[in-house]
Amino acid sequence: MHVVLVEPEIPPNTGNVARLCAATNTVLHLIEPFGFKLDDAQLKRAGMDYWSHVTWERWPDWRTFWRGVPEGARVWFVESHGPKKYSEARFAPQDYLVFGRETAGLPRSLLEENCDRWLRIPMFNVRARSLNLSNCVALVLFEALRQQGFGGEVGGA
Repeated sequence: MHVVLVEPEIPPNTGNVARLCAATNTVLHLIEPFGFKLDDAQLKRAGMDYWSHVTWERWPDWRTFWRGVPEGARVWFVESHGPKKYSEARFAPQDYLVFGRETAGLPRSLLEENCDRWLRIPMFNVRARSLNLSNCVALVLFEALRQQGFGGEVGGA
């Protein structure tokens, strides 16, 4: 699996996602610009000592990343108001799960161009604006891994 963070802004969220990717052998893609420096203490603290166990790539912008996605790979866009719940998607091992900035999400034009791969996480309180980015990544990634039988599991919390 691949997790993609587009222009992440909050260091602890990115650190938590890196830790999640290390624990699940998931490739992490970070697309610039970032709202922090990669040597940020909060980023390192949230990722603990897992950064050395993460396979990750840094991309200068969305366009460069998009050109680097292998032909035939499926890319899923996780953002509120999507036409399909994340649990209704059928994930494959080489799929990419794309998440947007904490304050702005993914660009509307990108979502509309990829409406058939736009997924949402249901929310039940109309006053709640959003969920935490690292929680969203965990929800969707673990659903994708569950569908694949949790291949490669060696232990647990």
